[in-house]
Parts: sequence; structure tokens; C-alpha cells
Amino acid sequence: MNKQTIRDVAVAGKRVLVRVDFNVPLDGTGITDDTRIRAALPTINALRDAGARVVLLSHLGRPKGTVVAALRLAPVAERLSELLGTSVATSTACIGPEAEAVAAGLRPGEVALLENVRFHAAEERNDPAFARALAELGDLYVNDAFGAAHRAHASTEGIAHVLPAVAGLLLERELAVLGSALEQPERPFAAIIGGVKVSDKIEVIDHLLTRADELLIGGGVANTFLRAQGYEIGRSRHEPDKVALAAELLERAGQSDCELLLPTDVVVAPEAADDVPHQVFAVDQTPANGMILDIGPQTVQHYVQAVESAHTVIWNGPLGLFEIEPFSAGTRALAAAVGHCPGTTIVGGGDSIAAIEQAGLSDRITHVSTGGGASLEFLSGRMLPGVAALAER
Repeated sequence: MNKQTIRDVAVAGKRVLVRVDFNVPLDGTGITDDTRIRAALPTINALRDAGARVVLLSHLGRPKGTVVAALRLAPVAERLSELLGTSVATSTACIGPEAEAVAAGLRPGEVALLENVRFHAAEERNDPAFARALAELGDLYVNDAFGAAHRAHASTEGIAHVLPAVAGLLLERELAVLGSALEQPERPFAAIIGGVKVSDKIEVIDHLLTRADELLIGGGVANTFLRAQGYEIGRSRHEPDKVALAAELLERAGQSDCELLLPTDVVVAPEAADDVPHQVFAVDQTPANGMILDIGPQTVQHYVQAVESAHTVIWNGPLGLFEIEPFSAGTRALAAAVGHCPGTTIVGGGDSIAAIEQAGLSDRITHVSTGGGASLEFLSGRMLPGVAALAER
């Protein structure tokens, strides 16, 4: 990454405005997973240790430009205080007199968390006036929100044109790990792409065809490819308008050095429910009234062998309807294979991460990405707006 980071700038005594990604899952007012808060701690603590006055910005959920009480950041501030072992100042606003007073009142080494930036519709519009209002709260801007770096919003991109702007340690690590896997992978390099929509993964698949040795496809994404191969898939979820594009990708795969692997057998049920009978069929035998909801055991074995022999693995997206137990076997088997792979392993996307965690193998993964959408855009070869705006080295 050829961008400046917090290591390249003096921060002592300065108000450092840090965009973090504290978009954590909540159960009422309780945080059910604090992974994203923990991921920001190295940057926050490095700035504190260097004498910065740390002002944090984040979004939470999708309030769509209005104040939603259930999406206030107070529970996050409370958990952050526990993790830091010190009180975190808060504000019920992210701009204006109250936020300015909170930021101005910090002493070196102290931390404040301002209110949800998405309570303002101007945030997602990347409104220049809103970006300038945010910039009033700091002397330096740090982007450490990899999970939001693919959004050109005021707090992720616009503000970087107003204040000196550098990367945080989490953003630096995400880009370094993903970039190395794409540009200098230890081979064989296997990529696993699942999830529901092929339209979400087209550019990633296209880009990986020029880089990976094996590309393993599952989930609803695979269904669209199976239709492109001429198979009948019954009532399975797929994207009919993307079948022709899937056929083009199959043709490109045939002309590349990358082997694109699709299911050869599938788990089929009459509907997506945990109390219905299900059966394994070869892909050319899917019944007309059935739904493909997982990869079959033969495909699992083939995919696991590919992962076990790989030296670099990237995984994004479940291989079946992971949320329902009868259709989670394929995803769980791949999670175990990725967790036991001795090479470099990178996992992104909520369901893939959940599968790794359920298998108790999180500590075996080289890198668990904090940004599902951002990692997909990066893997597709795009420059992320929140990264592009930062100062070059």
C-alpha cells in the first residue's frame, strides 16, 4: 500500500479524527459481537500512546438520514470504555456545538466517540458541507474503517479532501494481506466464492480467473452457473438475467489457467425449511419441483481436496443455505478445511466468518476481514474510494 499511515505523521497534542467501523450487531442494546470494536484498538491505542486526542466517527445500521434511538452509539461507547480500560467521552451529535465541545475538551491520550454519522442524510450523499463540518472537529483525519472504505461518503472520502488524511493500522493490514494474496500468492491459490447473487460476485470471479489456480463456486451463485451449463435447476434461487453473463465467465475460464469448479451433486428439498425431506441428486437430475440448497457430498470432497492442497485460500460466501441446519453441511466442511489449511487463509463475509467461528477455528485463520463488501470490491480489482483519497507516501 503506497499510502501514508499514522506512522508517517506527528500526532502529539492534535485532535485526530478517526473513522472506525463500529457497525456491530445488536440485540436490543446489547452487542452480540464486538469483533469490529476490538479490530480498531491497535490504531486507537497507538494514537493515545503518541499523545493524540482521539475523536472517533462511525455509523451503525441504516437509519437513512434520521435519528433512530435503537441505533445510537452509546452501547458501543460503553463496550469501548471496557476494552480500553478508560472512560470514553460521548456526544449526542457528530457535528455542531456539542460535538465541537467534546472534541475540544479532550486531553492528550483521551478518546471520544461521536454519534452515528448516518443520522444525517448528507453523510451518504458525500455532501461537501457535511464533510467540512466533520473536519472542524480535528486537525488530522485517519481512515481505519475498511468495512466502509468502498463507500464514497462524507466521513470516508469527502473529509479526506479537507484534512490531511492517512490510513490506520487496521486499514493498512487489510490492504496488505488482501493485496499480497492477489498479487504474490503462494501457489496453489484457491478461491471459494459463495453467497446468493452472482451479480454481487461477477467482477470478483472475473478478476480471480486471472489470478487463482482454482475457483470453487457454491451457493446461489453456482445455481446461475449451472443454468448457464444447460442444467435444469427446478425452483432453485438464481438470476435468470445473469445466465448469459455466467456463460461468458465459463468461456473465459476455459481460456485461462484457472480451473473453475462447480457442484457435481447437490442437496435438494421442496422448500427452504429445516423440517422438510431432502435428498442428494447429481446436477443433471434435479427434480422440477426441487430447490438446490447445498452442495452435495461428492462436491464437498472435491472442494475440500482443493483447499487442503492449496497454499493460499480466499473465502467469501457460504456454499449453501447455511442458516438452516440440513443445508449447512457444505459450508461447515469447507470451514473445517480452510481452518486446517497450513497455508495463508483469508476469510471475509458474515456467514463465512460465522462458519469459521462455529467450527472453533478462528485462531487458525491468517486473516479474518472486517469488511465483506469492501473485500469483494478490492478482490475485484477496484480502488476503494476511502483509500484513494488518502495521502500518498
